Amino acid sequence: MIERLVRGEVPAKHHITLRDGDGRLRWEECITRDGFDGAYTIAYHEERPHEQRLAPTAHGWPVPVAAPEQPLAKRHYPSQTMSAPGGPQIDARVPMMFNRDVVIAVSHPSEPDPVYFTNGDADDLVFVAEGGGLLRTVLGDLRFERHDYVYVPRGLQHRWIPDADVPQTWLHFECLGGMGLLKQWRNPTGQLTMDAPYCHRDFRPPEFVGPLDEGIRQLVVKRGGRFHGFSVKHSLLDVVGWDGAMWPFVFPITNFQPRAGLVHLPPTWHGTFATRGGLICSFVPRVVDFHEDAIPCPYPHSSVDVDEFLYYVEGNFTSRRGVGPGSISHHPAGIPHGPHPGAYEASIGHPRTDELAVMLDVFEPLVPTPAALAIEDAAYHDSFIE
Repeated sequence: MIERLVRGEVPAKHHITLRDGDGRLRWEECITRDGFDGAYTIAYHEERPHEQRLAPTAHGWPVPVAAPEQPLAKRHYPSQTMSAPGGPQIDARVPMMFNRDVVIAVSHPSEPDPVYFTNGDADDLVFVAEGGGLLRTVLGDLRFERHDYVYVPRGLQHRWIPDADVPQTWLHFECLGGMGLLKQWRNPTGQLTMDAPYCHRDFRPPEFVGPLDEGIRQLVVKRGGRFHGFSVKHSLLDVVGWDGAMWPFVFPITNFQPRAGLVHLPPTWHGTFATRGGLICSFVPRVVDFHEDAIPCPYPHSSVDVDEFLYYVEGNFTSRRGVGPGSISHHPAGIPHGPHPGAYEASIGHPRTDELAVMLDVFEPLVPTPAALAIEDAAYHDSFIE
């Protein structure tokens, strides 16, 4: 989605023969988007990539279900207090909120995925609040660290290998309508513009390692909200080369280039990734507004079209009190929201902020799950009353 890359061994032209030293034909696999009209990658396999046998599977995270309907209110879910399961990532996700376009979950994985996985429903964007590890894919390996975004495109076979004996806290966005960079940051040739809040060098592609056999012969595919099992007779990591514009990447959140203005800029200036029906934003340490009478704290606002989800990572959250790393706030459309009492006035004269947070604005209302309501801070809505 960023740019076209070529790794390993590929023929001079697509859809022509590629043979090994013994004359054995490689198998071309076209991984495409939007039918055949969108971004694509062509991978070359040692074995037939389309051989799978049906098999049972016990793996997969819970499908999100709606909690009983609640009154309209500003809500706070301190996810850091939740007793979330460990185990492999494929089983460890706990859905917190969802709508028709995105499912938001948290996880604390403690073991490598024992199977390969393909999400046939969505692009996955994972923000690593704590921890690190390796994303292993058929296109290569991606090392990720604390405060990295990790993008896994829909349909890509992969597994997660978290670092051993390291606490892990991951925030998941399952983007059911796809995910990509904002179109306003592209020039007519597809390059990122010079005034974009990131550049091509900020995105780390997978490191191609060539054919690898880990002995795993199980594949789990999520499609239609269900998890389907398959067995394969050879390693799925048999790619000798690939060529294309559809690949996973790592983007450190601190690579996002924040903007400052004479007066307070709206949240759209923090837009990092676009998904159907939503905008994912990154709030990173930055200087703030420089008008002599500027009020740096976010102003109260009535966002009548969008719900706001905010995940607090670290730093001094000047507009809120009672939140900390791992806190999730949900401010629904229909009622004004803004800073806690005292924060608006106290921000005047501050030259910078050190907050780190991830935000999602969505047009479709977000629905909490029972897991979210089980940890809700019931006093949050009234905490805005002076």
